[in-house]
Amino acid sequence: MTQDTVQEPHAPLEPRRPDDTSRGRSVAAVLCLVIAAVLTTPAAIAYWGQRTLNDGERYVETVGPLVQSPEVQEVLATRVTTAITDQVDIEGLLDQAFAGLADEAPRLELLAAPMSAAINGAIERQVRAFLASDAFADIWTRVNIRAQQAFQRILEGGDGGAVSLQGDDVVLDVSEVVDEVKARLVDRGMTFVENAPIPESDRQIVLMEAPRVQQLRTIYAFSDPVARWALPVVGALYLGAIVLARRKPRMTVAVGIAIAVNAFVLAIALAVGKQLFADALADTSFGPASTAFYETLSAYLEQGRQVVLLLGLTLVVAGWFLGTTRSGTAVRTAVGGGLEHVGATVLGERLGLGWHWVTDNVAWLRFVAVGLAAVVLAWGNDISPERWWWSLALALVLLALLQVLVGAGRAVRPDRDARPGPTVPA
Repeated sequence: MTQDTVQEPHAPLEPRRPDDTSRGRSVAAVLCLVIAAVLTTPAAIAYWGQRTLNDGERYVETVGPLVQSPEVQEVLATRVTTAITDQVDIEGLLDQAFAGLADEAPRLELLAAPMSAAINGAIERQVRAFLASDAFADIWTRVNIRAQQAFQRILEGGDGGAVSLQGDDVVLDVSEVVDEVKARLVDRGMTFVENAPIPESDRQIVLMEAPRVQQLRTIYAFSDPVARWALPVVGALYLGAIVLARRKPRMTVAVGIAIAVNAFVLAIALAVGKQLFADALADTSFGPASTAFYETLSAYLEQGRQVVLLLGLTLVVAGWFLGTTRSGTAVRTAVGGGLEHVGATVLGERLGLGWHWVTDNVAWLRFVAVGLAAVVLAWGNDISPERWWWSLALALVLLALLQVLVGAGRAVRPDRDARPGPTVPA
């Protein structure tokens, strides 16, 4: 007798529970937040450095104000004056001039020393007057354009130009400044400096020691490709954290706190960098001007830090406003309801049925309003606290206008959802 074999059907695969998917999204959101928070400060510094060194226009805009710095002018004035006076023996020239008159007026030789000091003082005054002139500002711009190009070549392994490697030092060539000062002195009657030979060593200012350049080359080679995209990636991670989060208002608050904390970390990094920069220039001619140099070079980064802090605080407030807390809900209801009431009473009858389109599409229109404000903030890549306030004002005005139009649309479409204020998924 054969016995039919009965095969039991395979048990159906258990569908993934919604809780598993939600838990996975929550974990991914937290990971995005943590990674972005850790990378924010390094990414901001790397992006600033990449933009400052590689963008010639930005570099010139950054260092341009240094031409007005008293500390920088003092360093250049001392260097240029010394380069000229060391090569001209003014007292010796005066002794020669008075030699033929020594018998007739022997006391003239006593005037050689004070006259020499007076001429040296006149040379220094001419140098300082030139450094404060518009002509020097033009030269400063040209020198820094060539210096930025040359320094970039050095970081990439090359050499030559206004900034070059000379033995164990990185030097800045100021020949154009020396030659222009000599020409001005000749025009003012000091013809004895015209043929004075200025050695190459006196036409250069040491910026840093060569061993530090090797370190900078290594850092530059590694960080330059990464620095271009680090900050956008961090922004995408923060956005991903909010999109993936189950409770978006709460995650918005967390993102805001992380960004604000990074603003304080960046402030500490700037303070440490200032001391390191001063130590690096301590043994060079620009040592006394290190503070002016650092504050000018880091001006854009400091502006960015202030904007980062404002962004973080704004996100904290936005998350609170859109959240489910009692205070946030009360404020949101009052503000949203008030704006909708204005739209319903003032514009409802005037706008007609055609404007209910805003009510139907207000969700994505809010994203457009915030996006326009972000474009205003980032336009021209010149982010500053002043521009932040303008962009924030634009966003608030656009969002308020949308809420007014929502009220107007609901007034002429009473069947639509009449809940006041923006609704946010929990």
